[in-house]
Amino acid sequence: MTQLSTIPKPRRNVELLLLLLALSVGIGANMLVGVDKEKAFDSDFWFQSSLLAVAALAFHVVLRIRAKYADPVILPLVVGLNGLGLAMIHRLDAPGDDTGNNQLRWTLIAMAVAIAVIWFLKDHRTLRRFIYISLAVSALLLILPLVPGISAGEILGARVWIRLGPMTFQPGEIAKITLAIFFAGYLSSNRDLILLAGRKIGPLQFPRFKDMGPMITAWLVSIGVLIFQRDLGSSVLFFGLFIVMIYVATSRISWVVIGVALILGGGFVASKVFSHVGLRIDGWLNAFTEEVYGRQFGGSYQIVEGLFGMASGGLVGTGLGQGRPNLVPFANSDMIIASLGEELGLIGLFAVVMMYLLLFTRGFRAALGTRDAFGKLLACGLSFAVALQCFVVIGGVTRLIPLTGLTTPFLAAGGSSLLANWIIVGLLLMISHAARGPVDTTPLPAGNEPAAESSNKPTEAVKPL
Repeated sequence: MTQLSTIPKPRRNVELLLLLLALSVGIGANMLVGVDKEKAFDSDFWFQSSLLAVAALAFHVVLRIRAKYADPVILPLVVGLNGLGLAMIHRLDAPGDDTGNNQLRWTLIAMAVAIAVIWFLKDHRTLRRFIYISLAVSALLLILPLVPGISAGEILGARVWIRLGPMTFQPGEIAKITLAIFFAGYLSSNRDLILLAGRKIGPLQFPRFKDMGPMITAWLVSIGVLIFQRDLGSSVLFFGLFIVMIYVATSRISWVVIGVALILGGGFVASKVFSHVGLRIDGWLNAFTEEVYGRQFGGSYQIVEGLFGMASGGLVGTGLGQGRPNLVPFANSDMIIASLGEELGLIGLFAVVMMYLLLFTRGFRAALGTRDAFGKLLACGLSFAVALQCFVVIGGVTRLIPLTGLTTPFLAAGGSSLLANWIIVGLLLMISHAARGPVDTTPLPAGNEPAAESSNKPTEAVKPL
């Protein structure tokens, strides 16, 4: 008879309570927006709130059926962030604007796709069979915005969108997932080769030059995105993702040193060669200079107005619907953090950042708990992709680093970003289900022991996280 280690608690009831709290945050914010517009509790409010609640509860039911040991905190955190973003986008809608309703439609589509991932992906290790297919798909997704007839052309200085009928889509958002799958599979399979010792300089053990091929390739891909798509944010995101995953795989800080050197070197050259990069950096360094502030392209008007808006919000904010965040260009997408900072204040903004921090830590916790190298690397990579995206966006809005074109996960308007990040949530939930679930400890017959990397069945009980 199969013997199991101490069976952990599914904690789906805890998730349900947290989910109701998260829904109350999003729906309550939408209600306050409606009060300001004198449309509180109208038919649109009840319709939108009902759709969000039904979708969230349906997701919860699927987890009870297919992944009952999944982390109970991830889904409520994401629903809370998504609901708050929907409320703010709806609040910023001008008369006749449909951005809020469009964001709700994309939310429902993204949640349905994430549910499909959980329903059909019984084991995250299945993805390891498709690592080179993931690489090919990544290359295709990155090339599509440059293909005539499909490309949406240059929008706001970047070539990252394709046209699908009446709407546009950013395939690079999906590429970060397929790249994470490829990196996780490649690094888990070739870890021993990458760990071969090279020259030691001081306390750091550097790799051999011929083993640096994967990092050079990742760097060239990120430079290609910067040159051909003119997208600084995605370039940083893709290369940063690889650096973190190779560090997790090898535990060698030398890879990080090399990666940072390549980023700084590439960034310096790009700022001198490509005007759009130079203008971004100039707008960051000299934001309050009159000439830079009033410049039509690559100016600092957007950054400065966002800073003034957050400053006017103070500690507790002006209140939802009471500020003027619409004075900032792209207040519902690139600058939604500034919009929230103005109307929710520093306390509200810290609460949002804390929700993100909790989300990252739960993803890393799933990585620590899973018992296969591929799952560890994939969970780390996906969690870090969201974390780095948040850092780049919030750092740009607060003028810590140059502003890029990345979107704030789950908050900002943008269907491509919503879809990709909800898929990441589905994958993290499946990995956490494997990490927290019971471990089969039945001894195998002699001679039938599987290879270490192909098995998830250790011979002694592992306490779930």
